[in-house]
Amino acid sequence: MKYAIIIPDGCADEPQESLGGLTPLEAAHTPHMDEIARAGTVGLANHVPEDLPPGSDVANLSLLGFNPREYYCGRAPIEAAAQGIQLGPEDWAIRCNLVTIEDQIMKDFTAGHISTEEARQLLQSLQEALGNPQFEFHAGVSYRNLLIFRGKPGERVFSADTQTTPPHDLMDKPVVDDYPKGPGSDILARLMALSWQLFAEHPVNLARRQAGKLPATNIWLWGLGQRPQLPSFQARYGKQGAMITAVDLLRGLAALLGLTRIEVPGATGYLDTNYAGKGQYAVEALKEVDLVCVHIEAPDEASHQGDAAAKVKALEEIDRWIVGPIYEALQKYGNYRVMISPDHPTFLRLKTHCHGAVPWAIAGTGVQTDTATAYNDRTAAASPIKFEEGWQLMGSFLSSPVFPPATS
Repeated sequence: MKYAIIIPDGCADEPQESLGGLTPLEAAHTPHMDEIARAGTVGLANHVPEDLPPGSDVANLSLLGFNPREYYCGRAPIEAAAQGIQLGPEDWAIRCNLVTIEDQIMKDFTAGHISTEEARQLLQSLQEALGNPQFEFHAGVSYRNLLIFRGKPGERVFSADTQTTPPHDLMDKPVVDDYPKGPGSDILARLMALSWQLFAEHPVNLARRQAGKLPATNIWLWGLGQRPQLPSFQARYGKQGAMITAVDLLRGLAALLGLTRIEVPGATGYLDTNYAGKGQYAVEALKEVDLVCVHIEAPDEASHQGDAAAKVKALEEIDRWIVGPIYEALQKYGNYRVMISPDHPTFLRLKTHCHGAVPWAIAGTGVQTDTATAYNDRTAAASPIKFEEGWQLMGSFLSSPVFPPATS
């Protein structure tokens, strides 16, 4: 049996006036996703419990079949795993975004999608000016970077009560009430303030301003946590798998779960990603592993920008270059299953991640056919099958029979 999971990140949404009252999934031309819906079953799954933040860390942990209430550790430690950064029992990983803030408004949580090389130079300056045996700045991809705090035995600087706000939740909003709060927040706020001074006349920002680009005005610290303890995917589900993604969060989950990480040239984690390359590499990976998971960040990024047309286009590219080739390849194996599901909703109206159930479609060997004729938010909402505990969906996807006769 071969399995494929395709994650169009954040694609679940509301009806849009600009799309004639349709959701992006309804407006997009997605014949391959619709074919999977017709051939199998659609439904809903809630991957983010109400008492946890609606981030991709919580949601993808659930989507991959692990109870976030049991295993959630914060976003940054997962991304540290992607970079091979080892965390001791007293250490904390902290997400370190490069952002653009003007007049205390979050102008851009990506600093104008700053390049990885520019980010590396800025992080190097931070390390030289502010780094010490306790603070390590690590460059990642573009605006997504890390700060590692090396704690001393018995030292309690941060805790579960330390509150931070994801910068993508603040797009075009005031930030004055969203600086870190709670234990250790004074340290984080001080580092953020010092970065303002360090970046003001930095050569990278001078060049960006001269080129008419947004500068990285400062760092934004959030998503802190300590090292996670996760069983491997194979130990939990008995399947050898591979992950294709362009973002460190999913790379980190792959590393922690023992999934093979496959890097695709030109995969950016943005709207200009190499869709065709992801599809081709997934088809090749199926020859070697039981299960391949393809994550595409583009729909989520379009929502963060409030761009409905871009979200529709991203879904059409995913359908053409990823879903289509993978579905065709799977059928040649005879025994197969395929699942399409986002991790969480990302509403264009709010430009941020949201709580709520997301639509999934599953087809293949042993999957019963329902009455759905298309894959979208509306057909999924009409299904009697809803997983309130979204992490249980994976077990049903991999089991036989696939689903119970009623809501799970």
